[in-house]
Amino acid sequence: MTTTSPAAAGAPAPQRLMSLDALRGFDMFWILGADSLVYALNRMSQTGPTKFLAYQLEHAEWQGFRFYDLIFPLFVFMVGASIVFSLTKTIAGSSRREAVKRVVIRGALLFLIGIFYSGGFTNPWPDMRLMGVLNRIALAYLGAGLLFIYFKPRALVGICAGLLVGYWALMTFVPIRDIQLEKNNLATLAEQAGDSQLAKQFREAGNVSAINPSAIKDSPVWAASERMYLATTNRTTGKFDMGYNVACHLDFNYLPGKKWDLFWDPEGILSTLPAIATCLMGVFTGLLLMKQKIDDRRKVTLLIGLGVAAVVLGWVWGLQFPVIKKIWTSSYVLVAGGYSAILMGVFYLVVDVWKMRAWCQPFVWIGMNSITIYLTKNFLGGSFNRLSARLVGGDISSWLNAHVAKGCGDLAVAIVGLLLAFWFVRFLYKRQIFLRL
Repeated sequence: MTTTSPAAAGAPAPQRLMSLDALRGFDMFWILGADSLVYALNRMSQTGPTKFLAYQLEHAEWQGFRFYDLIFPLFVFMVGASIVFSLTKTIAGSSRREAVKRVVIRGALLFLIGIFYSGGFTNPWPDMRLMGVLNRIALAYLGAGLLFIYFKPRALVGICAGLLVGYWALMTFVPIRDIQLEKNNLATLAEQAGDSQLAKQFREAGNVSAINPSAIKDSPVWAASERMYLATTNRTTGKFDMGYNVACHLDFNYLPGKKWDLFWDPEGILSTLPAIATCLMGVFTGLLLMKQKIDDRRKVTLLIGLGVAAVVLGWVWGLQFPVIKKIWTSSYVLVAGGYSAILMGVFYLVVDVWKMRAWCQPFVWIGMNSITIYLTKNFLGGSFNRLSARLVGGDISSWLNAHVAKGCGDLAVAIVGLLLAFWFVRFLYKRQIFLRL
């Protein structure tokens, strides 16, 4: 096994890519409120294009893929690309040991911020979520960062493939108890056992956060689900349905604290492995973009071509191992990673090759302070629209809905919310204020 990373080869310190910041900002743009803008337009006029866009800005309930299912893995992918530039610079200017220290500290800080983002110690245990979006990013960054430091590109390709194939093998061949950990199915089982009250509790679980059974100490609903689970002696393999697969059952048994989907978590334990593979796909992209011997247009061709190949391979694999975001299937990694590579190729061509940059400046402002803006959105209650509603909500919104067009008030709130977000990140950018973990 080699322990020489590509970053240790004495390469010149890389320059920051504006296209990478712009794409990161474009990704965050949809989280900050662009989706609300599309929903408002669809309410105003339900045309074919607005219906299509609104549909694409909703997550697939389970199996399948929409544009909104790309937002999260695209960010993880760009974390991987950034690893190449930041750690190469660290190793060239300091040492591999310093790079390891940086990765571990940053990963730990981001993980703690993720717990804080999900509520921290607001509520008593077990009403605390340990695995969320920022936590997954932290673990993917930690895993991919350490691998990048110690392994050459060819070994990284093998590791990435091993993660995807290994995850598929675990999900396909490891036996699980023949029970679906989903509230409606558990309610049906309770009804069949003659316990209508328990069936009602299962169906109501999760309707409000206060009755998420995983978040309540000594929850009778959780205890009942454990009894049902342990009473199931039949085993099965190759299941990928909601609450009915190896990843979900592992979370049910071993993930402490509050589970987002009641009995398991979409950012759970086992699916962290393919998320690291997503980050490694970003590392491969960063390595390609940093190679000075490859012509820029050739880089674009490779990114788009390899991206298309990954998408096709992912959908083909999806015939056996479905494309599912909530358990981050290997096929989903390839589909999302392929689309991410295509987008990176397009942004690199336009922004860094053609030098057409004026249009993307607002995205750059967001991209260079992505964690800051994400946390700010959380502090504002989940959306800048809560702040904009204080300016154009209430009677103003109602008047616009009544006298201009249905949904116009919502559109105004969404537009003002985005403008406030852009103003905030521009303010930070102009004053060179950046959150550096």
